[in-house]
Amino acid sequence: MNKKILFTLPLLITLVLFGYFFWALTKPGRDPKILPSVLIDKPAPEFNLTALENLGVPGFSRADLTSNGKVSIVNIFASWCVPCLAEHPDMVKLGKRNDINLYGINYRDKPKDALNWLKRNGNPYHRVGRDPKSRTGIDWGVYGVPETFIVDATGTIRYKHVGPLNPGDLENTILPIINNLQAQN
Repeated sequence: MNKKILFTLPLLITLVLFGYFFWALTKPGRDPKILPSVLIDKPAPEFNLTALENLGVPGFSRADLTSNGKVSIVNIFASWCVPCLAEHPDMVKLGKRNDINLYGINYRDKPKDALNWLKRNGNPYHRVGRDPKSRTGIDWGVYGVPETFIVDATGTIRYKHVGPLNPGDLENTILPIINNLQAQN
């Protein structure tokens, strides 16, 4: 009897754990783009990123997020990232707005590849900083690219979007958050 229990109990515990994990990953209403971030409603981490040479825009630091009283969008991208190209038209739309700052963090990329990618597809960013060893990305809790953060005028992170933006995300989530934050200023 004891041998039967010793054999069955670990098997039963394993099945229950697998069942729970399966349920947690597939439960209705779960959006895989929404990953919790401990940085929401907290000040953006300190950083100072150098510019991408020959692009014609400066690098940026945390101080730039609070320098002009505007909401900032921080987009993490890379030339090797296929979804980054898919969301690029939405970044171009955001980059044309004068009421926000659009900053790009070039993540784990070769400078020449990033420069060519931005020249070929257009540079929507007001500033671009290089993060070749992903130190800033780690501090920001980046899981992968692309990721987009909304930072209010005080430098507080208000929203994190994981994965590529699409027009629906822009209209239904990003722009309403921007408008709400601007109304609070």
